Amino acid sequence: MNIEEFRDYCQSFKGVQEKMPFWDVSDKYSRDVLCFYIGSKWFCFVNIEIFDFCCLKCAPDRNLELQASYMGIKPGWHMNKHHWISVYFNQDVSDRTIKELVQQSYDIVYKSLSKKEKELIQAI
Repeated sequence: MNIEEFRDYCQSFKGVQEKMPFWDVSDKYSRDVLCFYIGSKWFCFVNIEIFDFCCLKCAPDRNLELQASYMGIKPGWHMNKHHWISVYFNQDVSDRTIKELVQQSYDIVYKSLSKKEKELIQAI
């Protein structure tokens, strides 16, 4: 999978918007981070220049299990390690599994949105 395929997949979910919110930080790596939002919350982010991993919301009860099962899944970079994972591309995590984890992240974040935000998304 490459950045274009990954971006297309993330954008395929209903109501997704993307932003690069860290354009004014001194760290080059962070400036190149693209965040995918559903409503007011992000469910995924990835560095578009290096494309080394994505960071995803994860159910806490699966977090440690996934990290134990895959070398390419680590605690979430710069995120709450209980709720986020970093999933590395081109390691032992298949593209299919990455897509499943992106879908799960989207679903987790969508469920946490307010009723008003959900109604706005459904109206799209």
